[in-house]
This record gives sequence, C-alpha cells and structure tokens, in this order.
Amino acid sequence: MLPEQDTRRKEILRDFFGDPARLDQEGEWLENVLQFENLMMKYRATIRELTTKLEVLNDEFSVSAKRNPIETIQSRVKRPYSIAQKLRNKGLPVRVDMIRLHLNDVAGVRVICPFLDDIYTVAGLLLAQDDIRLVTRKDYIRHPKPNGYRSLHLIVEIPVFFSQGKEWMRAEVQIRTVAMDFWASLEHQIRYKQDLPDEQDLPAELLECANCIADVDQRMYLLRRRLQGSVPDAPDGWTEAADAPPPAPGRWSPPGKHALPNGE
Repeated sequence: MLPEQDTRRKEILRDFFGDPARLDQEGEWLENVLQFENLMMKYRATIRELTTKLEVLNDEFSVSAKRNPIETIQSRVKRPYSIAQKLRNKGLPVRVDMIRLHLNDVAGVRVICPFLDDIYTVAGLLLAQDDIRLVTRKDYIRHPKPNGYRSLHLIVEIPVFFSQGKEWMRAEVQIRTVAMDFWASLEHQIRYKQDLPDEQDLPAELLECANCIADVDQRMYLLRRRLQGSVPDAPDGWTEAADAPPPAPGRWSPPGKHALPNGE
C-alpha cells in the first residue's frame, strides 16, 4: 500500500470510530466499536443463513438430478475501511447507524455455477422461498457492464433470529459461472496492478477477453443441452423464454433449434 493510501485509510477509520488516543473520546470510541462489532456479527449470521439455504438446494439436486448446479459458495463481510469509504462516496456521515440504513452489500455471498442456465435455476429456487424478499435484481449477463463484467446480482432480505427477536437483514447474492468468475478475478488483479505498459489498450483487451469467455460459456451450455436432449425441469416462475441465457456477443452462432432467446 502506498503511504498516502495508508494515511487516507487511517483518516477514514478515525472518522468512523473516533480517535482512541483522545481520553475524552475513549468511551465514545469503545461504544462505536461495540456497536460495529454487534452489527458485523448480524451480517455474519445473515451469510450463514443464506449459505445454508444454497447448500440444501445443492444437496437436493445431487440426489434428485444426479448433478450439482453450484460448484462453490464464497462469502465475505465488508471490511471497516471499505464500509466507511462507501458511505463517504455516497455523501453520507461515516457512522455505524448509517450502515444498515444505506448499504445493501455489507454481507455478500457469491455462488459459482457450472453452466449459464444454472444461474437462473439457483436464483429462481432461492427467490421462491417464502422467507426471502427480493429488493433489487441486476442482470449483468443479459446486460453486461461496459468493461465486459457479467454476473447476476440480487439484493435480498432474510429473517435472522437473535436472542432479542427476529430481524430482517439484507445481503447481496452474486451468481455467475466458473468462466465469469475466472474473468472477474483476473480482471481485478490486472486492473489494480501498477505501471502497466500500453495501459490505454487495456480496457479493449479485457472486453475482448470477456466476450470470448462469454462465447465459450454459451457453447458449453448448448453442448450440455444437446447431449441431454431436453432441458431439466424448471422451478416455479422460471421460463426458458425469460430466463435462458442470452447469446454471447462472440463470433460463433449456434445452429437452428438450439438458438437462444435475446433475453429482456
């Protein structure tokens, strides 16, 4: 980390918790830290609730369909610096009470699926549960970001039971294929590397790679459909016309009956 970045991080955290070096702020600092720790505990509990739901669905598929629509499940709770920085970017006070009111992605779960249609199957089954509330849905698969990023993002609310009662907690669920995760992970590493040569060409190169990977994703999906001879049973609320993966913007076009809908 560069010295100026380290200084900036310390300044933000001092705004968040107060300055423990000042004796007159010692009580306030301790109270802020305890409130923050209590809230982070609740976000960790939210993640456990969500991952359990996803693991149960995956276990059921392994028995009923002899395959798993989920490869891996990853999770994280945002770090204090990242939370404080996001509040500042929104023009909000850097306070513990602002977190729950204005941030939806402090708790995050990432679901990695083998095939494109698994993304929508998992999302449909999760949202069909009667204790899951959908807050927002952003489909970066049908509508990729300008840099080529693809994933399905869901902000959901779920009930979590604590000693003082039930609380509805929010979390972000990102669902993507192995190929999408491969691109996103490497893009993150490359983009944050310092002093890259020919950096002005980097966005175009990364976009081309994203489109190639999306093309491969689509081809693998169609190959599986062709080998199966049919599409697996879909969950309630899932329709192929609405939820099947859109064509990738690559060079290859699928033949006749396997062509995919254009999405939304």
